Amino acid sequence: MTHPDPHLLVLHALRYVGFAGSGRIAAATGLRESDVESELIDLAVAGLVTHLPGDFGGWGLTDTGRVADAERITDELESAGARAAVTKAFDDFLVLNPELLDLCTAWQLRSLDGVTTVNDHSDPAYDARVLDRFAEFHERAVVVCAELSSALPRFGRYRTRLGEALDRANSGALEYVADGTESYHAVWAQLHEDLLATLGIPR
Repeated sequence: MTHPDPHLLVLHALRYVGFAGSGRIAAATGLRESDVESELIDLAVAGLVTHLPGDFGGWGLTDTGRVADAERITDELESAGARAAVTKAFDDFLVLNPELLDLCTAWQLRSLDGVTTVNDHSDPAYDARVLDRFAEFHERAVVVCAELSSALPRFGRYRTRLGEALDRANSGALEYVADGTESYHAVWAQLHEDLLATLGIPR
């Protein structure tokens, strides 16, 4: 199996993550943060990424970088002969996507005496039931992730990240369900964006 190109991994991560620091890019790609920083410097020299300073800054694609990323991931898709497989996996993803959104709604909101209210997570039994539904969902989500990683190895990182988010949520770090930048919902949304970009489908 061909290992993903770190240069492409870092460039493309900024396509589906958006403006981010090197730590978030490392989490998304599975690369060491020091390696990510080295790649970002090279990409900046090439005019493909830019850095905004400050607490709310980070790395992002330039217009040239966005075009280059689109070209490179299209080349990757076509040279691997993976378009049909990725398209099939995307169709399977779209079947699951509404269910994931419903699960996130059930996590964030609940009905009490017929009134919808914010879930303040004061009822462990309710949260446990929703997490059980996430676990069942995850069993089907990893099938889609496996289809994708068989077609293009760089997609394998999503299975790892989704599993880690669910494990952390089950261990009591509830922000890993739908609130944090590495939450199950956030990683799923990045997978959605990645699939659209990889297949050249406008949002």
